[in-house]
Amino acid sequence: MSTKSKVALSEENKPSRRNFFIGAGAAVGAVAVASQTSIGKAVIQEIGSTVKSKDEGHTITAHMRKYYESTML
Repeated sequence: MSTKSKVALSEENKPSRRNFFIGAGAAVGAVAVASQTSIGKAVIQEIGSTVKSKDEGHTITAHMRKYYESTML
């Protein structure tokens, strides 16, 4: 094996920003799809009902509720 081919092999295995962002984009897409399933919606509703409780004296506005629902992974 020549030195040139060894360098090419090591560059192929090296992680890159492009691969990272491709993987991150795929993960975000999968989460977005999962959140639209019946199980995902049930989880969001359960968390929403927990956040709405006033047991601790906190009040959750509609804006905050929308934010919490949008950030669910």
